[in-house]
Amino acid sequence: MKGLYYRAGATDAEPKFVIQDTTLPDVLGHHQVRIQVKACGLSPLDLQLLRDVGIQRDLIPVGREVAGVVLQVGPKVSFFQRDDDVVGVLPLDSPCSGLCEVVDIDEYYLVQKPEKLSPVCVAGALRDGLRAYTALHTHAHIAAGHTLLVMDGASPFGLMCIQLACYHGVKVLTTSHTPQTHTFLEQLRPSVGVQDPLVARVIPVHKGGSDLLSVVLEETGGLGVDIVIDSGVCLHEEEEEMKKFLPHKHDIISVLGVGGHWVTSHQDLQLDPPDCRLLHLKSASVSFLNPEAWTSSSSQQGRYLHILKDIVEKMSAGILRPQPEEALPLYEATVAMETVQRHPQKKAVVQL
Repeated sequence: MKGLYYRAGATDAEPKFVIQDTTLPDVLGHHQVRIQVKACGLSPLDLQLLRDVGIQRDLIPVGREVAGVVLQVGPKVSFFQRDDDVVGVLPLDSPCSGLCEVVDIDEYYLVQKPEKLSPVCVAGALRDGLRAYTALHTHAHIAAGHTLLVMDGASPFGLMCIQLACYHGVKVLTTSHTPQTHTFLEQLRPSVGVQDPLVARVIPVHKGGSDLLSVVLEETGGLGVDIVIDSGVCLHEEEEEMKKFLPHKHDIISVLGVGGHWVTSHQDLQLDPPDCRLLHLKSASVSFLNPEAWTSSSSQQGRYLHILKDIVEKMSAGILRPQPEEALPLYEATVAMETVQRHPQKKAVVQL
């Protein structure tokens, strides 16, 4: 049985992603489930995070979002039985690659997959759904009547945030990076109910000299937004050419209202004293979005499973409708993973 792995310490002349043979133990653990993988979503590896939590291996498994069918269960498994359709995210320290035909995973990382939901769809969107749920519910505590600004709403993560927020009665503003994504965002409609646009205002940032602050203040009556969710920020002015579509940290703080909340994906965010002073004046707060934190403590396992279950149920009901990803065959997985690693905004799904 073969799987895809990242070769740590590989030079530029060596391939970083390699196919390796792997075997599973003959006996399952007490709470383990053996599943036949039908589809696997590819997401970029956070090598620094792996080092920080002490995971150092020569070969690091690739592909963690999996959907499949239960083949066998351990003696103490209580949630699943043979032939159940399941979906889940392999833990960071899993020895298995999600691109193996068969993987072993603890039952506490899996939930039932609704019958009408395709394995390719759920495997490709589960991680972004988890990030959106964590940002909006866990960090920002969204409620009806809030105003939300989502940076790059046409990205897979941004799209999940928009749909989840609208479901809860939140007014959504977003930014677009191209004329095509601008049109796409303006045409977003819910699948059921009143067919009003999901986004109250799409702010183009591809024209240069974005009027982000003035537009947000216009839309909110000069009050600013309650929540901002970014996908990275520009820390210094000289970075703007390299990261021309990323918002500057001062712009984000400026659009926040009193008591506002900024959820950031930027791991190395640095705030200068004037930035902190402005946050203090607004009594605003900043949270760092790390969806891997859910599996860092067993005390959060129940909430984590509840989130996964709610995501797949909302996807099945059409509340969350990710952009469909073209399923790739297994032999294209290496090239696809190299692309995803270079461009974290891109998604790829492999069908086995």
